[in-house]
Amino acid sequence: MMNIQTAFLILGLLAAPVGVAHACDVPVAPSTPDGDSATMDEMVAAQGGVKAFQAANAEYLACVDDKMVAEKAAIDEGDDSAQERYALAAADYNAAVSREEQVATDFNTAIRAFKAANPN
Repeated sequence: MMNIQTAFLILGLLAAPVGVAHACDVPVAPSTPDGDSATMDEMVAAQGGVKAFQAANAEYLACVDDKMVAEKAAIDEGDDSAQERYALAAADYNAAVSREEQVATDFNTAIRAFKAANPN
């Protein structure tokens, strides 16, 4: 019978490639309601969507950051192809930050329009 240490070693070896090849899941940006015509319920739902997107985007950024750290280590170890992978990960990171900023800007614009259309 296989002892526990051997079983864990085999399990660890089988799981290692999955962790190395783990892809970061890009969150989908929520749609923004038209603040001029949206109801309060639509605005509250949109706010929830924005908060959920921000949480998912924070996880995505952490994942991409982990990739960048790994690629930086590979660069330091002399892996010439790691530089390109690092640059791609950095571009993904920057794009995700820009997407989140745009979602916030769009939602804030909708809030201002909603408040202007519903002054009470």
